[in-house]
Amino acid sequence: MLNIIGAIISGLVIGVLARFFYPGAVDMGWIATILLGIGGSLVAGLVSSRGQSDFSRAGCLASIIGAIVLIFLGRLLGIGT
Repeated sequence: MLNIIGAIISGLVIGVLARFFYPGAVDMGWIATILLGIGGSLVAGLVSSRGQSDFSRAGCLASIIGAIVLIFLGRLLGIGT
């Protein structure tokens, strides 16, 4: 149960930071922002695939970049516009 709450909180923080750093307005609600952050973490995990589960600044940065890539792909494909 604690892992789920941690994923939601970290997804929210990562999603908010990705929306902040993405140029232009990103219109989405809180749940979509949480899912964006969780998705960005998954993308970063698949790309790096180092297998580490510890907290690191590089992992957070990679998660934010992964979430920004998801925003870009969503806009490119016309999803959520």
